[in-house]
Amino acid sequence: MSELRETRLEKAKALRELGIGPYALRFEPSHRTAILQADHADLAKGEDRLVTVSVAGRVMTRRVMGKLAFFTLADETGTIQLFLEKATLNAVAVEEPASGDFDQLISLVDSGDWIGVTGTLRRTDRGELSVKVQQWKILSKALQPLPDKWHGLADVEKRYRQRYLDLIVSPHSRETFRRRALMVSAIRRWLDDRDFLEIETPVLQAEAGGAEARPFITHHNTLDLPLYLRIATELHLKRLVVGGFERVYELGRIFRNEGTSTRHNPEFTTVEVYQAYADYIDMMDLTEQLVASVCTQICGSTRIIYQGSEIDLTPPWRRATMHELVQEATGLNFISFADRSAAASAMLQAGLEVSPKADSVGRLLNEAFEQAVEDSLIQPTFVLDYPLEISPLARQHRSKPGLVERFELFIVGRETANAFSELIDPLDQRQRLEAQQLRRQAGDLEANGVDEDFLQALEVGMPPTGGLGIGIDRLVMLLTDSPSIRDVIAFPLLRPELRTQSS
Repeated sequence: MSELRETRLEKAKALRELGIGPYALRFEPSHRTAILQADHADLAKGEDRLVTVSVAGRVMTRRVMGKLAFFTLADETGTIQLFLEKATLNAVAVEEPASGDFDQLISLVDSGDWIGVTGTLRRTDRGELSVKVQQWKILSKALQPLPDKWHGLADVEKRYRQRYLDLIVSPHSRETFRRRALMVSAIRRWLDDRDFLEIETPVLQAEAGGAEARPFITHHNTLDLPLYLRIATELHLKRLVVGGFERVYELGRIFRNEGTSTRHNPEFTTVEVYQAYADYIDMMDLTEQLVASVCTQICGSTRIIYQGSEIDLTPPWRRATMHELVQEATGLNFISFADRSAAASAMLQAGLEVSPKADSVGRLLNEAFEQAVEDSLIQPTFVLDYPLEISPLARQHRSKPGLVERFELFIVGRETANAFSELIDPLDQRQRLEAQQLRRQAGDLEANGVDEDFLQALEVGMPPTGGLGIGIDRLVMLLTDSPSIRDVIAFPLLRPELRTQSS
């Protein structure tokens, strides 16, 4: 047990013996600190305002100067100074023994402790708005000290492992998660206002589908049934469209058994949107309007700064096909290649890598795009018309053989959204899923199987539909100027810490 913790335990014991702590049941603040700062901004230096207020929060700093002390108190909205005067506190303690005196406060309350105070307002000679404390109450005794206020949490991984400490010492981190919450609410409001209905779909599924991804596998003991955590909400939301809901969405958690990086976390959040009688062009319009609206609400403008670069999210955004973008970047015209061999040879001559897993011209086109184009798409760009073989759930293009009506939205070199004119032909869909299943049987762990229940639903009849998925975490990264997905997920998945065995 550390010496600091032992000392704080002794203080907690002393508070208990005095009958003034250390763990309160409740406290009723009259104001939050930000409101006090705003409402009394006109109070001049050296002046008092005889209005009684109560505030509560965590003690961040302490300065003791003989018969005076100055604490900094932080609540969720900001900070305020506490002006602590020995004569005032001791006089109240005589009348109300349950309220501790000055010496008890100074000796038993540490930085990191939660306290509630009541008093009047004073602007110090240095211009600091302060609560001139008349009564104080310990709300919760912290047994561990806070990180050093000057250095904070220099260890980035510790920030992720002990997010509560990161939030305490970093206003920027708190603002990031506040913006995330406001962004999620704004997305829901935007969709709800346009008659989209949010309906929850299962997390546990008998057949994982709706994306190319390796699922997490679990087991239901009572039913003796192997199950998967969902890798997408797509197939169940489409069932709802079959059932007659014309505008549905779900904003929820997705699970994919993949590695971690600055862009990937195995557990993440998406919003998927499905609109009957629409196609992927309609989904492009919807995406532009939704993202621009949310950006304006959260950031105040559609022009933002991300990692030093200005990003303009003002619609309309650039629209270009995958073929066009690859040809611009490499000079290769994949439409002209007769077979995989010709495409692979041309890629090698252009200095691109060729994966043996890319067994068709379409898959090689996608590889060329990922290597030569993706990172360069800084401003919002809709990349259109993907190869059929990498898009098993999208409708075949109305005029371009071998392609599908699909787009992905790229911003700052990252895929942020994915959308289709949905495949509603049950026979075509069966062929695609069976081809995927063959790939899975051949060892492709990210390929889908055949979801017979979904195919049966399609045979009941699904109207023409546009579908869209947006990665919430990556959108939050963009709107909060965060370089890593771990900065915007409160508790990202990390490897267990290696702990040295005590001797």
